[in-house]
Amino acid sequence: MMPDLGKYADAVLSAYGASLVLLALLVLLTLRRGRRARAALEAVESREKKDG
Repeated sequence: MMPDLGKYADAVLSAYGASLVLLALLVLLTLRRGRRARAALEAVESREKKDG
């Protein structure tokens, strides 16, 4: 149940929406950066194995 926000409903709901969008963006960027870091680490480790 949503409380009655009165004349502030638009501002509050848009702030919630913006927060959710920004949070989702941060999660996606973090996952992407993690994939890149993992790939870079695997490349370094595979070079290390080849070099002995």
